[in-house]
Formats: sequence, structure tokens, C-alpha cells
Amino acid sequence: MLNNVTLQVLLAAILGVVLALALGDSAWLDEPGVVYQAVLLLKSMFLAALRMLIAPLIFFSLIGGICGIGNVIRLRALGGITVIYYLCTTSIAILLGLFVVFFVHPWTQYPPVMEVGELAPGRLLDPNSGPMSGVMGSLASQLLTNPFTALTELNILGIVANAFLIGLAMVLALPQDSPVFTVVNHINLVISRVLGWIIRLLPIGIFAILFDFTIKLSADTGHGQAFLTQLLQFGGVVVLLTLIHGLVVLPGIATLMTGMNPVTLLRKIARPMLVAFSTSSSSATLPVSMRTASEELEVSESVSSFVLPLGATMNMDGTALFEALAAVFLAYLYGIELTNVLIVTIFLMSMVASIGAPGMPSASMAGMQMVLIAVGIPLEAIAILLVIERPLDTIRTAVNVEGDLVGSLVVQSRLR
Repeated sequence: MLNNVTLQVLLAAILGVVLALALGDSAWLDEPGVVYQAVLLLKSMFLAALRMLIAPLIFFSLIGGICGIGNVIRLRALGGITVIYYLCTTSIAILLGLFVVFFVHPWTQYPPVMEVGELAPGRLLDPNSGPMSGVMGSLASQLLTNPFTALTELNILGIVANAFLIGLAMVLALPQDSPVFTVVNHINLVISRVLGWIIRLLPIGIFAILFDFTIKLSADTGHGQAFLTQLLQFGGVVVLLTLIHGLVVLPGIATLMTGMNPVTLLRKIARPMLVAFSTSSSSATLPVSMRTASEELEVSESVSSFVLPLGATMNMDGTALFEALAAVFLAYLYGIELTNVLIVTIFLMSMVASIGAPGMPSASMAGMQMVLIAVGIPLEAIAILLVIERPLDTIRTAVNVEGDLVGSLVVQSRLR
């Protein structure tokens, strides 16, 4: 109990909902009582603690990630092919999710639950957001900004752009043994330690957020019932698209690049995928994945020992797909208009978050902070996803591991 954060979060979420239903009063929305004020204070403090670390967390973790990728690419053929494969499959997963979700979005049958903007029911894309030149100009104005201004104003696009440029410059200009790389690593360790302290408060934060959310929903019974339906519909779409990526897209890439039959591939990699499904951890599955790559897929140890560990940290197709879908879903729930600029932003942030997201109890939830803030969705929306995040995590972790194993096959075939 003391160490299982997932169980603590689940119990805190249940407790928040139950107490809100048992003790809450919709009149508190107009005149908050002492109990409700205390809950709102806990919620504000928790979200403030998260926001406090977001800028330095993203900035230094991305610089560290870019430096790591730069060192990988220095291995020339092996590193270059591996990184290109990872970027391509992650892009395909995100584009698949964004493309399908604009045609399959059953949750729009119900009105937004927590409107903070103007959104016509059933419409997810603003047709009046201007030509692509305007879109790129708007993005450029956010990307090309002073790093100190980006950090102080929490401009996520600016933070990412500056981190990428600085990381790339460090890789190209500094020797591999430069103390600057050590400083960046040490700063990341310090930030991770502070983040670990905040994570200990996660159950309290989730309790307060869901208590407040339930009070607001209880004021409108129809909204409360619709929300549960919308949440289940979202989960169903995520599962469907994740399975399509895992059973169609990745086997198709393997067939195209290596000639292996999709059925044969899935049969050979069934064991590590099952382990990933049961543990929800790509890292914990790594020993089984490496053995499967060697014995079943006949991948050389020099390739598998490089591709698979790297993939366990930066190749997360299922996670990227989930984050893109979640951003679209939450934008509708909160009544936020998705312009062309925001669609491109969701793509870029989902890509970056799946590669360079810092460690938290759930990797996708860490990346979602970046995506939500960039799109303008309230950070407290993460609590909504935590209600169904765990079962979805098992499926996407299995797809993440599958992507790593297919990657080892592709890299092996390209090096011959």
C-alpha cells in the first residue's frame, strides 16, 4: 500500500467520488462550505505544484533526450536507421488516431461536460481557422521565442523548440566527455527527486480533483450520466485504434520491410506481448523481448541489445496514439475549439511527449501534461483519464513492445 501509487490513486479516486456523492451539495458551487473550500485548496496546491515543475522538467529532460539521441546517431548506420524507424512509426500512430477520431467520435452525441470555451456540438475542427500559411505563422511565433520568455510564460512550443536547438548544438559542438552533459544529467536527477516528492501527493490531488468534479457533475444529473457514457466510448475508440495499429500497421510494416508473414510474426512475439500486457512495463518486459528477438526472430545480439533497450524508453507508439486521442476527447469535454493550429500542436506535442516524457507513475500521464497545456486544456483533466488509464495502459504497452520487436527486425534487414 505504501509503495503502490496506482492502488493509492485508485482508492483516492473512489473515495473522492463516494464522499462527494454522500456529503456534497450542489449549493456549494454558489456558497462553498468549509469542507468544499478545504478540498478546493488541496486541488489548487496540487495543480500549482505540478505547474511549478513543468517548465524546467520539459526543458532539461528534452535536452537530455536530444543529447542521448545524438550519441546514438553517432553510431551511424545502426543508430540512424533505428531513430528513423521509431520516428516514422510514432508519426503513423499519431496520424492514425487523429485521422480516425474526426470521423469516429461517438462522445459528441452528448454536450461538453465542463465548457470553458465555445464549441458547436458535434464539430471538432474549426473550418474558419485560416490557410496553412497562417497556421505555420502562428506556430512560428510560438516556436521562435526567447528561452527565458518561453520558460516564464510556460510556452510549451517555445520550450520544446529551444530545448531541441540547445540539445542539438551541444551534440554538434561539444565533445562526448564534456562536463556540460554531466551538468544536464545532474539537473535532471535533482528535478526527478523533487518530482518524486510531488508524486507522493498524487493520491491527495486526485481525491480533491475528483471530489470537485463530482460536485459539479451532480448539479446536473444528465451531464453526470452522459460523462460516464462518453468516457466508455472514448475507451472503446482507444482500444480499437490501438489494436488496429498493433494487428495491422506494425505487422504490415514488418511484411513490407522484411517479408515476414503477419501471422507468423504475431505468433513468434506473443510471449513478450503477453508479459507486457500483464506488467504494463516495457522495461520489465525487456529480458523476454531480447530472448524472443534472438531465438524466435533470429535477430543478431548486436542489433537487439541496442534497438530494444532504446525502444523501451523512446519508442511508444501506443502511448503517442493515446495522448493524441485523449487531447481531442478532453478538448470536446471542456468545450475547446480545435483549430488547425491546435491540431498540428497536438501532433507535435504527442510526438515529443512519447519520446522525451520524464518519469512518473504513468509515462503517458507525464506526457499528457505537455499536450494539455499546449492545447489549452485544464491540467486537472488528467484526473479524468486516470479513471480508465490503467486498463488502457496494458494494451498500449503490449503494442509498444511489439513496435520495438518489429524495429529490431527492420534494422536487421536494413543492415544486411
